[in-house]
Amino acid sequence: MSSVALEHDQIVTLLQEKLGNAVVCDSSVLERARSDKSGKVSSGLPICVIEVTSTADVSQVLKIANATNTPVVVRGGGSGLAGGAIAGPGEISLSLEKMNRILEISVKDRFASVEAGVINNDLNEMAKKQNLWFTPDPASRAWSTIGGNIATNAGGLLCVKYGGTREVILELTVVLANGEIMTLGHKSIKGVTGYDLVSLFVGSEGTLGVITEARVKLRPVDHNPVWTISAVAENISDAIEAAQDTISNYLQPSILELIDNRAARHIAKYLELDFIKEDSAILIAQTDGPGSNSEALAIKQIWEKCGLTVEIETGREDLIQFRRSMHPALEKQGNVLIEDIAVPVSQLGKMFLEIRNIEQEFGIEIPTVAHAGDGNLHPNFIYSGSTVPEEIWLAADMMFKKALELGGTLTGEHGVGELKRHWLAVELGQSQFELQKKIKSIFDPKGLLNPGKVFEN
Repeated sequence: MSSVALEHDQIVTLLQEKLGNAVVCDSSVLERARSDKSGKVSSGLPICVIEVTSTADVSQVLKIANATNTPVVVRGGGSGLAGGAIAGPGEISLSLEKMNRILEISVKDRFASVEAGVINNDLNEMAKKQNLWFTPDPASRAWSTIGGNIATNAGGLLCVKYGGTREVILELTVVLANGEIMTLGHKSIKGVTGYDLVSLFVGSEGTLGVITEARVKLRPVDHNPVWTISAVAENISDAIEAAQDTISNYLQPSILELIDNRAARHIAKYLELDFIKEDSAILIAQTDGPGSNSEALAIKQIWEKCGLTVEIETGREDLIQFRRSMHPALEKQGNVLIEDIAVPVSQLGKMFLEIRNIEQEFGIEIPTVAHAGDGNLHPNFIYSGSTVPEEIWLAADMMFKKALELGGTLTGEHGVGELKRHWLAVELGQSQFELQKKIKSIFDPKGLLNPGKVFEN
């Protein structure tokens, strides 16, 4: 098919001829495709939503899109926090939610082969039946898809010990902008032939191609007791010192989370609890694996030296659930811009201090939680109205620049999407920024894949 310009209804007709009822034009479905969990909403409805069920379907869509110069926005569960999967006027929303089959789980080779629409938690439940476990643990794991996890290199509470999504990807099936289907990576654990295109696609946010299937590493389920260490600190500085000392003393908790007093107060109200002191901060860690008890006791000792009131018990998933309740708790207060900066662990104190300074300068509250073991902070801005107010963006701008000044990054696990593209060149530097744009142009010469995401048009 040669490249031609067609009206939107003609494009829909072409798609329907190849994909039938998978092409959806119902206004309520189109409306959902305009937004994700970031709060960002596109300027209008996309042309259609295509609910594909196979890699071959995706190839057909991209062949037609390429021939008609029609932009395509890939979407999984809609749980993204950076506006990376929202579609607007003139665009096709390509939904992978119905590509939700777990194709294989291998005990001998410890992998799972899955389609991109498989829910993170569903894979884990199936893997557990084989005494295996998928380690990426984003807060959205109950509804986010594996494809979305890969596209954003999703992280979560367990990154401090087990890393993010990139560390568990062996092989990807991708569809390129022209509809060509390609398999990247290796079935084997090791493999260094050619450039590492798998790692390039992880975190690429749908701008290089469409990830349709993945072979991911699994770990054996750990049957050792899990110990939970929790503490209340009189102030945030003591909690930060305790977290930093945990890392600098060569300990390796599986979870190390810090909740500031603003966030703790909102969560306690949401869960109808009444034990949060006005200025307190909460630190929560878990240890697993052989020696989990001795490691937990060592962490307890370090925290007590920092002046924290510490408890140590097996289990206590209620405390982990307390931490996971951050987002729903804040959503009860209004719309939320959930941010995602990361700094070296040694700079956590300076970053928290800057957040407090920004609060004072703009007269706002910024409840913050942190994956303290890897320096990833989630400052939250609560606002009213349908769009983020200008003063919130000004406050965020100051925060981003401070994170970069401290050797950090704009995003640890949410991605750039639309929300942070304005600052991307500031972090990368102009030379690297231009190089990355050239890489995108090799994979997507017409600029049809997720336009306006990561790189500004």
